[in-house]
Amino acid sequence: MEQSIGALLTHSARKFGGKTALVVDGTEWSFRQLDNLSSAIANGLRKRGVSRGSVVSLYSPNCVQWVVSYYAVLKLGAVVNPLNLMLTPAEAAYAVNDCKAVAVLGSLDKVAPLREALGNAGARLISFGDAAEAGECLDDLLSEGSEGFVPVDDIRAGDMSTIGYTSGTTGHPKGAMLSHGAILMNTAMTAMFHVRTERDTVVSALPCSHVYGNIVMNSAIACGMTLVLHAVFDARSILSSIETYKATLFEGVPTMYMYLLNSPELGDYDISSITRCTVGGQTMPPHKMKEVESRFNAPLLELWGMTELGGLGTTHSFYGPRKHGSIGVPLTFCDARIGSLERPCVELKVGEIGELQMKGPITMIGYFGRPEATAETIEADGWLHTGDLAYKDEEGFIFVVDRLKDMVITGGFNVYPAELERVLCEHPAVAMAAVVGVPDETKGELAKAFVVQRNGIALDPENVLQFCRERLAAYKVPRLIEVVDDLPKTSSGKVLRRELRARSLTGNTVS
Repeated sequence: MEQSIGALLTHSARKFGGKTALVVDGTEWSFRQLDNLSSAIANGLRKRGVSRGSVVSLYSPNCVQWVVSYYAVLKLGAVVNPLNLMLTPAEAAYAVNDCKAVAVLGSLDKVAPLREALGNAGARLISFGDAAEAGECLDDLLSEGSEGFVPVDDIRAGDMSTIGYTSGTTGHPKGAMLSHGAILMNTAMTAMFHVRTERDTVVSALPCSHVYGNIVMNSAIACGMTLVLHAVFDARSILSSIETYKATLFEGVPTMYMYLLNSPELGDYDISSITRCTVGGQTMPPHKMKEVESRFNAPLLELWGMTELGGLGTTHSFYGPRKHGSIGVPLTFCDARIGSLERPCVELKVGEIGELQMKGPITMIGYFGRPEATAETIEADGWLHTGDLAYKDEEGFIFVVDRLKDMVITGGFNVYPAELERVLCEHPAVAMAAVVGVPDETKGELAKAFVVQRNGIALDPENVLQFCRERLAAYKVPRLIEVVDDLPKTSSGKVLRRELRARSLTGNTVS
């Protein structure tokens, strides 16, 4: 296994050369071309002061520029900060400032608004767009050329490679620090479980900035696969790519499969080349999984992961047994246990529900600049608290049944109520707010907000929603708002979210 992520691309370029590595919008790039492009960008970044340990943010939809910039940063021994492309400029600026990024590389539509949001921050902005519109652009870096590039050759597996931000459980996101070794081990074990090889072609619309999409990209590069990358999910485009490129693998979140199943054009495309699919991001109903397997005539491998693991933590194997509704078994070299909620260090018996905990070389180093949060999440002996309630069966398969925390998963994206509540309470007409998840057939869950009106100020729910749209990524904005006289609370003043969920389920709502 390579010692650094940047070396993956160079190694594959030497091994696979002119073989097609990446396809975007019908344009193909070979492994050698991607390696040369990333080295040219690395040269340009080095001349602009980016060095070992520097943090560089990436803020863009899926594109070839994102891919080559990712490996360029890591070739320098610098640290990559992949930003969720759905973040608002203010949210992105918070992450850029928090991790002390020295540069931001991204698409013009993302970088231009970020300039104002960052204010006088020192991060250099480099756009994938035209230089005349954005000032400095990626072409300036590419003009430096790949000749003469000398990669940092003493990067160690334990060195930090990535700072990936999670949604904020306390109102602001936290940056999970991941080592080169964690990402490389996750990539290697994912490839082994799914039997990924140079004979595979994978179609994906998963964002490369997300840990799931990132592992899809890295495993494709490492194994010599061809990655057909989409910037956005569109059922017809995905089906067309599967047929055109004779894809052997499709990877996505449950909603993508549901859209494909509901597409009247599913039967119009030849998808017989598919040999397996993967699904993660949120729980998928077993009957829907069976329908996918029937329509695609291929196994659907459910997996589970999180930012703090740099990708997968558990999965099913291609050749091994599968259990619909289970997230599979831990990756090799990793351990998973179900810990007691009262005594986290005590492992529960088969069938007993507790918190899923993970341990092994894929776990994060900690949260950037947050030692207290790190200590709360990682035990002294290395066990990482996932916040998911789960149980194991007799064969060691893990089943997630609920979330210990109040996280809402909508369309595969994590939404934390505290972050939404923080924004809602900034509205002048809102005195108090509480957010819970309510079931939705398409998205899995939707965020619903209960708000208490401030005395003497009229509250218009639509105005509150617009207020949120201007301050939150689209997937975080509550889909339902109910105005209430008060919120149910414990004696200590803590909001009883379970009562709000029960109220929603019984239909006693006004939205």
